[in-house]
Amino acid sequence: MNGNRFGRLFQVTTYGESHGEAMGCTVSGVPAGVELSEEDIQAELDRRKPGQSMITTSRGEPDEVTINSGMQDGYTTGTPIGMVIQNKDARSGKYEPFVTAPRPSHGDYTYSAKFGTRNWGGGGRSSARETVNWVAAGAIAKEILDQSDYDVQVKAHVNQVGDIEAPAVSFEEMLEHTEENEVRCADPETAEEMREAIDEYQQAGDSIGGSVYFECRGVPRGLGAPRFDSFASRLGQAVFSIPATSAFEFGKGKETKTMRGSERNEDWEFDDGESHPETVSEEGDPVPVGNDHGGLQGGITTGEPIYGEVTWHAPTSIPKTQETADWETGERKEIQVVGRHDPVLMPRGVPVLEAMLNLTILDFMLLGGRINPDRLDDRPGEYDTDYHPSSPVNDPDDADTHAETIDDE
Repeated sequence: MNGNRFGRLFQVTTYGESHGEAMGCTVSGVPAGVELSEEDIQAELDRRKPGQSMITTSRGEPDEVTINSGMQDGYTTGTPIGMVIQNKDARSGKYEPFVTAPRPSHGDYTYSAKFGTRNWGGGGRSSARETVNWVAAGAIAKEILDQSDYDVQVKAHVNQVGDIEAPAVSFEEMLEHTEENEVRCADPETAEEMREAIDEYQQAGDSIGGSVYFECRGVPRGLGAPRFDSFASRLGQAVFSIPATSAFEFGKGKETKTMRGSERNEDWEFDDGESHPETVSEEGDPVPVGNDHGGLQGGITTGEPIYGEVTWHAPTSIPKTQETADWETGERKEIQVVGRHDPVLMPRGVPVLEAMLNLTILDFMLLGGRINPDRLDDRPGEYDTDYHPSSPVNDPDDADTHAETIDDE
């Protein structure tokens, strides 16, 4: 099975099924000298994990991460980082009726048609549980960006649930308010409306879709390449990899189909040192007057904020009665997908989207030479560093080997 690796220089390779023994990933391309701990990664995993509120699945997964390679004395060594997250609360029995009777709009039938078999417990590899690996890898990417010489900030919030849409909020409001409520909407009043609506869908045995707005600040200009490696195309790949994604747009997005060229085109002016605080530029640099293009021109970053919206359809696992066709018995059946499922995807999708944004930005930063792919301190050839392990002062008396100091006279 291909399609389990993301990235060019910063590569994430994942494994695991929803009800398998564990989830896990290998992250290659991590520069040496990054201060990192399991707690750093756990903080992001806790934002994604199930059971954190009444509007998420009640599956009791602690999602505790274990780092088992690529570290020495609290710093990355430049070698691949391996991480494992054990599955603690898998209950496959509820999925037995769907082994040969595929659930509506899931990956059950398509996986069986492709491979002739599948891991059916909890949806197996097609389950959104697999995104736990992405969040773990994204946490590493975030730490690298935070410890680099660049001030990259990534934030997202739920801006729509069903027909309830939040008003536009500032980046600062997103940073301040998104994590204050379980819906992860940066507008508190709208968050309450969304919460009530989600409760209604949940009580009716149904689910609902919506969207998440994102913004990336501090991304330097000049990242990306024309055509197939453009920043936009790689970002699209990252976003559409997230389960249930049904639409993605950046900048003015769908609005551009009714905009004239004279409306969307941005004039150029010189940075006066005051008018463009959100843009990565120096005084006197040419900068676009506006940002309808969402920080990307010609597939390459402009230094302005990259922003957009991701739409997710309603969760497909719902307890309402539906119909399916059992290919083994030849019968049509009425089924109920009873289990522990999210009535809405966006609140837990926020950290997943942020992870994929961080992974994409960091990969382009490494590809563009903005961050040294070997070591974060950008001191090639220097071996005596603050993060290099130290030799023991004295060898133990019972050690198998000894190093004796040579007294030159």
